[in-house]
Amino acid sequence: MNFRISLVGGLLAGSLLFAGASLAQDNPAPAASAAATDSATFNTSQGEVVINSVPAPAPTVAPAPEFKQLAAGGKSISETQAASYPPLANDFLNADSNKDGKISAAEYARWVKQLK
Repeated sequence: MNFRISLVGGLLAGSLLFAGASLAQDNPAPAASAAATDSATFNTSQGEVVINSVPAPAPTVAPAPEFKQLAAGGKSISETQAASYPPLANDFLNADSNKDGKISAAEYARWVKQLK
């Protein structure tokens, strides 16, 4: 009886190892023609697959304008005025450190310093 259990266990373990090895061979490795940055070629059982990929271009942001220009000669920049410089409009809540709904010259200088 013990011999049968050992034989069945051995056959089961061997068949699992064989199945694992055969499954591992189904996954193709990238072909040698794969470019480092923009495409990769894979040979599969259904044919050749080429994947083209290009990273998105980095956004270009103009340098921060002077405080006087954004404030239109006033003492602070409102949320409406900040809309003329999209990075500031996007980060308005962070730039308005005292949360009074407007950005003072000191707050703006601190925010511009964070950009660098």
